[in-house]
Amino acid sequence: MNKLTHFDESGQAHMVNIGNKTNTHRIAIASGQISMQAQTLEMILAGSHKKGDVLGIARIAGIQASKKTSDLIPLCHPLALTHVSLEFDTDLNANSICCTVRTETTGPTGVEMEALTAVQVALLTIYDMCKAVDRGMVMGDIKLLEKRGGKSGEWKAEK
Repeated sequence: MNKLTHFDESGQAHMVNIGNKTNTHRIAIASGQISMQAQTLEMILAGSHKKGDVLGIARIAGIQASKKTSDLIPLCHPLALTHVSLEFDTDLNANSICCTVRTETTGPTGVEMEALTAVQVALLTIYDMCKAVDRGMVMGDIKLLEKRGGKSGEWKAEK
């Protein structure tokens, strides 16, 4: 098992030194979902929510969050993201929306935290916009699906 990289030899938290790492093209893909009442999902899909385009606003919130990850997660490095995409897939049978985010950069460290942060903020935005009609929405299954680049190469979650 690898050691935890955010702690030094004496157990103190520190920001990992990435100064000597090679710049490589890095990609991360993460996903999560939010479940809700059928009527809430219908309102979102119909665009009839009085606050506007729920998924459009959630998409922008997720993209913004990816760019602010180092402000939210104390030991994350600020990154120059080169691409962020955020997609929503609806499941009418489960009354849920799945959010998938792809983040990219060329640099010395990965973009997994940026992808995971974007997913969570996008889902929180859906919750915030719809909580007046459905306080029982549940967010979950937030996970890294894939990462590429860097010394550790490619990683994919088991299906």
